[in-house]
Amino acid sequence: MEPLGRTVPGRRGSVGLCQHDACYPNRLVPLMFVRSIHLVRLVMTATAYLAGPDVFLPNAVAHAATKVEICRRAGLRGLPPLNDEAGTAVTELELWRAIYEKDIAMMEKSDLIIANLTPFGGASADSGTLIEVGWFLGRGKPIFGYSNTPENFESRMRRQLGATQTDFDIEGFHLPDNLMIVGAVASGGYPIFLPTDGKARGLDALDVFETCVEAAARYFAGQA
Repeated sequence: MEPLGRTVPGRRGSVGLCQHDACYPNRLVPLMFVRSIHLVRLVMTATAYLAGPDVFLPNAVAHAATKVEICRRAGLRGLPPLNDEAGTAVTELELWRAIYEKDIAMMEKSDLIIANLTPFGGASADSGTLIEVGWFLGRGKPIFGYSNTPENFESRMRRQLGATQTDFDIEGFHLPDNLMIVGAVASGGYPIFLPTDGKARGLDALDVFETCVEAAARYFAGQA
């Protein structure tokens, strides 16, 4: 194998070269450049279902577009389950069924899930998102998750229950969420990604999401 920093003739079939060789029939192609092309092409086969309560944000469409772009830069296809893609249902009953069926279809064609597990409406992650995490676990597909709060589940539960509910036992493992959620994410070899500076972010913050996406891209690059 040619060492990094050297160049190899731009011909088809050369080690480290791809179909872009045809663009350089009589030139030398930097091997570092070729390897970067290979990495992007290999990872781009993976489609990530972008789960989370982000769909309830007032700017959900624009926010989803930003997430998709972050995925694209990492070499993944981001697939956000926006509700405006459910079609034109006549009744409320038809609408919620259409959203459910649309989301299932999107998960079916996805290779992994990247879930926003930031607490939503309580001490734990969004309930619908957790159903989707469980679906991916059952299918044996990789699960990646992140949360924009560094506070552990035990602390959040104690605050939610308050002083009047001291008879209830609370998980004391200092985990980011309920142990079943943490275990599902960890089944793929990665933890729930959290803020590294100890500061909570809003539901729509994307720096921790970006770290999670980069880990997912590395995972699929290693599988290729």
